[in-house]
Amino acid sequence: MNDNEDNLKETYSESGFGTLLSDVLRCLEEEWKVSEDSDRTDRLETEKKAIMGYPEEVNKVKDSIKRIIGENGFNEIYPPWYKSVEDAVFNELFGLSGIAPWAYDETEEYKRSSSAKLIGDRLYCLIDGKSVLQPQRICKERREQLKRTLLLATPKERLENGFHEVYLNNGIRVTIFSGDRTKEGQDIMVFRKYVLNDMKFEDLAQLKTIPEESVELFKLMVKVGFNVIFAGPVRSGKTTFLRIWQSYEDRGLEGLAIATDPETDWSKIMGDAPMMQIVADGEDLENITKPILRGDNDYVLLEEMRDAVAFNIALEITSLGTRRSKATVHTMSAESLPFMMAEKIRHRYGGDTKDIIRKIVENFDLVFEFRQMDDNRSIKKLTAITQYYIDKTTGKPASLKLMKYDFSQDKWIWNSGLSCKTKEILRSHPEEGRKIYGILKKLEEATR
Repeated sequence: MNDNEDNLKETYSESGFGTLLSDVLRCLEEEWKVSEDSDRTDRLETEKKAIMGYPEEVNKVKDSIKRIIGENGFNEIYPPWYKSVEDAVFNELFGLSGIAPWAYDETEEYKRSSSAKLIGDRLYCLIDGKSVLQPQRICKERREQLKRTLLLATPKERLENGFHEVYLNNGIRVTIFSGDRTKEGQDIMVFRKYVLNDMKFEDLAQLKTIPEESVELFKLMVKVGFNVIFAGPVRSGKTTFLRIWQSYEDRGLEGLAIATDPETDWSKIMGDAPMMQIVADGEDLENITKPILRGDNDYVLLEEMRDAVAFNIALEITSLGTRRSKATVHTMSAESLPFMMAEKIRHRYGGDTKDIIRKIVENFDLVFEFRQMDDNRSIKKLTAITQYYIDKTTGKPASLKLMKYDFSQDKWIWNSGLSCKTKEILRSHPEEGRKIYGILKKLEEATR
């Protein structure tokens, strides 16, 4: 049971909400004392699942709180950022405290907000591209309780560690910095959620992330089965684009998704497709490399490639001739990406950097680059599409832009010139190839 009654009183004494919390807490403890052992076991399990965000258990606990308030005639005063008195009491005693309205999309602004940061007792939410200070304040003791609540979802994590990364039941990722990793009283919690669910390319066009005229082009590219990399910094839109791209994939093909963290639940996006999901990183990922390579998969997804192990697996998988492979990576430049990947692979596994770069350029076909706009971070843009190929004249790795976003003119500039490798791939898909070339010609003419 919660033992922070005095702290809660102090936090909300001015509004009278602290008195309500104390009264409800006292009633819950009294009910606990007179409960049978079997009832206590059931209650503990219910409260634990409620704390972790399971909807059925959350509703059970809220119903108990509502019953207690009604039976005792308690004053139903609560902070304005909560939707009801039982919601307010639940989140202060068991749930996410003042972050709950953001986490569960209680307002239109919160629905559109993809991130929130708790720095000390101050809560900031990204709203319309700007970090906006919220009226909620969360005291140190309540933050410690919140940290323990969040870590229930990851029993392997030790409370005293200064860094944690956990996922809530609704898919929100929480990164926690505390202890010696932060200044006194300035512990940090960063919350990330995806606000663009069940989207299509048409939705991205409406958001101005991609040109409306490119929607059919991307659908055709998925059909052809290019090996693609989606690149960009954090919060640039690359994972959203990967999800949408993958949603158009042939449901009859067998896939394997490898992630360094359980950020995407592909069973919800492609529940009817035979796709396996593996969550592994670093040494754990390296230990399962051979079984992965022996797997009978039509394509592979690699989310958040960030180290030599992931880069090497991507290279080995595509070296087997696997098509339709997709990956996301943090980088600002498609031109520098092969060198960055090659250097990390060489440093860990040996080999010649030039040879590794050549293999990367041979195995991957297209790189899509994304950025969030500096003046409004809620706006994401596809800023470039780059073709990788080996120049037949020089025999060296080369790249060619299909598209580049012109920031000064606020428009996409297209090029219908196809590399020798792109042409070769399209020869095996003549119908899609003709359509792709026709769309590119129209796009190029429209942007001259």
